[in-house]
Amino acid sequence: MAYAQPQVLSGFYSTSFNKVNSRINQSKQIQVCMETQRGRRSMMSNHSTIKVPHVLTVAGSDSGAGAGIQADLKACAARGVFCSTVITAVTAQNTVGVQGVDIVSDDFVAKQLKSVLSDMQVDVVKTGMLPSSGVVKILHQCLREFPVQALVVDPVMVSTSGDVLAGPSILTGFREELLPMADIVTPNLKEASALLGGLKVETVSDMHSAAKLLHDMGPRNVLVKGGDLPDSLDAVDIFFDGEDFYELRSSRLKTRNTHGTGCTLASCIAAELAKGSSMLEAVKAAKCFIETALDYSKDIVIGNGPQGPFDHLLRLKRNIHNSWKQDRFNPNDLLLYAVTDSRMNRKWGRSISDAVKAAIEGGATIVQLREKDIETWDFLEAAKSCLQICRYHGVPLLINDRIDIALACDADGVHLGQSDMPSRVARTILGPEKIIGVSCKTPEQAQQAWIDGADYIGCGGIYPTNTKENNRTVGLDGLKAVCLASNLPVVAIGGIGISNASPVMAIDAPNLKGVAVVSALFDRECVLTETRKLHSVLVEATTKTK
Repeated sequence: MAYAQPQVLSGFYSTSFNKVNSRINQSKQIQVCMETQRGRRSMMSNHSTIKVPHVLTVAGSDSGAGAGIQADLKACAARGVFCSTVITAVTAQNTVGVQGVDIVSDDFVAKQLKSVLSDMQVDVVKTGMLPSSGVVKILHQCLREFPVQALVVDPVMVSTSGDVLAGPSILTGFREELLPMADIVTPNLKEASALLGGLKVETVSDMHSAAKLLHDMGPRNVLVKGGDLPDSLDAVDIFFDGEDFYELRSSRLKTRNTHGTGCTLASCIAAELAKGSSMLEAVKAAKCFIETALDYSKDIVIGNGPQGPFDHLLRLKRNIHNSWKQDRFNPNDLLLYAVTDSRMNRKWGRSISDAVKAAIEGGATIVQLREKDIETWDFLEAAKSCLQICRYHGVPLLINDRIDIALACDADGVHLGQSDMPSRVARTILGPEKIIGVSCKTPEQAQQAWIDGADYIGCGGIYPTNTKENNRTVGLDGLKAVCLASNLPVVAIGGIGISNASPVMAIDAPNLKGVAVVSALFDRECVLTETRKLHSVLVEATTKTK
């Protein structure tokens, strides 16, 4: 059987930031960050006019919270969509396996469906475990009575071990009643085989054939998932819209934490459709989300069984990584604030991570990666390396301007300039536990930083500097004015080094907590030595002011 040439999207999903230009502007940066954490939405003044995207999931409950209803809820929350539920079965299961299943009666499933659909303006319905032919018929009838924008069918009918969970009558119901209503069906290889009467689906070519045959049953789109494809270095999924085939490829991640990927993928597709995405866009976004979540979660340990859950909200490791900090932010960390510069590191033949390690060993109390001349992928890899060093030494790591990089590597926070996104927007993206600093030159800017929820202010340039062009200096008087106008801790920046750090720290401002330096550390042959010298000067200066 001949098919149209598939469109191969190779490498698109290998990382969320692989092909992002290193100089993305503010609007693109907001888009990237909000795609990662869409869950927080700005509130409009007239609440009655807000139409919240709404997904209804019809599926079984997983007591281990890795798959089923629980995975659907978490996936929709991560994608910024409200999710209501109709529970078809209650399972007793964990990472070892399923210990018991209690099927909800058809009548009560019908009551749940009508209760939600008659009231709550559902946009998209997503199905998971449908344990009886009666439930399939009831869902078919309810959707005819209460039409929705889209139906996403995840045919949960074959267990991970290969056991068929759906008998012949359920399979017939899927083929005759549900698939013709579906906007997309998302079977894995075994489920595709079961729907097609036992047809072998073992190669990419088989997946193309299966997608075409399934499409002939009535769904408008088919996604055959190849996560279990043998002898494949990539995770290959085949999407077919009735006309074109798309091979969606991503790197295969080595992790035990894959329980619930199918449920999550279908829920993410449903969520994106509820927000107005096209089908192909929704599938791409969902696949990208799965890869990001699996990569983030690959080394967490929950349960003792062979297949653990993953972290949909990308938050669990933050508590582990930040366990060395008693508080979210300690203003005293601002004492010696080291700001990296890629040009200086290249000049002296150092990597960013080597420079950061030397600065920390010399006494730097906080590190900011300020890298203007570096590609995004290289920046992300450098940030991950530097974060390991900072975590080991208990030193916070901030990213200058690039919230996308901060999110991707789970840095401790960001530092923003006046031309970057407002700190209140950054806060909605990063959440309450991250550190946000803002550059300020005037008392008015300092007051606004406080209002917008920043944690500290970087004030300067205090003296002329070569690291920023056309940077207006404020001098010691300007620094003091900002300090007096602000309720936030302040770090002074701009042209500061060993020779002038003491007079900076000597101004009468108790909330001046330290100095931020670039050239004084990194435009020197030995970063370690220069950092030790400056640290000694600052310790002496702060001792005198107490």
